[in-house]
Amino acid sequence: MHFGSGVPTVEVTDLKDDDFLLDVREDDEWQAGHAEGALHIPISDFVARYGELTEAAPHDGRVHVICRSGGRSAQVAMYLGQQGIDAVNVDGGMQVWAALGRPVVNDEGQPGFVL
Repeated sequence: MHFGSGVPTVEVTDLKDDDFLLDVREDDEWQAGHAEGALHIPISDFVARYGELTEAAPHDGRVHVICRSGGRSAQVAMYLGQQGIDAVNVDGGMQVWAALGRPVVNDEGQPGFVL
């Protein structure tokens, strides 16, 4: 883990299959392809839908925040940290996720792609 620009960050390779993943990309990006099992709350709706995260996230666990490349997820991870939630940014986002061969699925559960 490193702390570039004040945001705790982890590498995709550090993630385990059962880690809680929050995807903050927009709907069209999510529909094209996402990590199976991730919670999707677009950054544009995040504040209004914050309660969905607090209900779904593990109470004593970490929230791993991901977007396409790491910029939007860093913003959300910083916000969550300010709210007292253990949150980290996933460095490189879904681009690195897919490049490393991690599964990407669409809304039908079929192979997807990173938009």
